[in-house]
Amino acid sequence: MSTARISDRLTSRQPLVLGLFRMVLGLLFTSEGAATVFGVLDRTASPVGDWPFWYAGVIELTCGVLVLLGVATRGAAFVSSGIMAFAYFTEHQKDGLFPLQNGGLAPVLFCWGFLLIVFFGPGALSLSGLVGRGRTDVRPSTRPEPGRRVAE
Repeated sequence: MSTARISDRLTSRQPLVLGLFRMVLGLLFTSEGAATVFGVLDRTASPVGDWPFWYAGVIELTCGVLVLLGVATRGAAFVSSGIMAFAYFTEHQKDGLFPLQNGGLAPVLFCWGFLLIVFFGPGALSLSGLVGRGRTDVRPSTRPEPGRRVAE
């Protein structure tokens, strides 16, 4: 199989893989929020109103579900990316420069993963895409609109 054919096959599956990535990231983020808010998954719940942990847990839970389902995905991913950047710089950065030193690997990966979704969209398998309102394109189409000539 030629390199061009492999590349074409991989490219054609980008929306599906992006959708699966979004769903896994959303599920992981939801579990972080649920653990913080409800005290599940071998964690102790943060007291209601405890700044910033309880509020971050509520954001993680809410935005995680939205990202997982693919509803208001870009907005939820933007908020999630920001909350993880905030967590990294306020809670982890003071303990060392690198994420492996300061225990901030998860916030960094969540931050950049959500930022990717902000720019590339929800991918396939999103609820907003199923109802026809959301875009699942990974990149803009290069095909001309029907009846429109392309400048050569």
